[in-house]
Amino acid sequence: MVQAMEAWFLADREALAAFYDGGFLEKSLPGDPTNIEAVPKTDLESKLKHASRPAKTKGVYHKVKHGLALLALIDPDKVERGSPHAADFHRFLRGL
Repeated sequence: MVQAMEAWFLADREALAAFYDGGFLEKSLPGDPTNIEAVPKTDLESKLKHASRPAKTKGVYHKVKHGLALLALIDPDKVERGSPHAADFHRFLRGL
């Protein structure tokens, strides 16, 4: 199960690269975008900070400053493909 929103970001690495204006080290991110639940929670924030370090306009990843904007950008279909629990959560929300 995904334990932090940062794991969802790993499912849509293209959105991360676009958000960080081309200064993003996508290849330094952990895990596979089709299995984001396997990435340990302890790796998420530090790896996002490392990958975003070269970003010129936004700066290094910051949970409060960047989190909501990134949640709005990522593709929910990619998140569902990368996380069975997210797919279940989305089905639940759609059923409300």
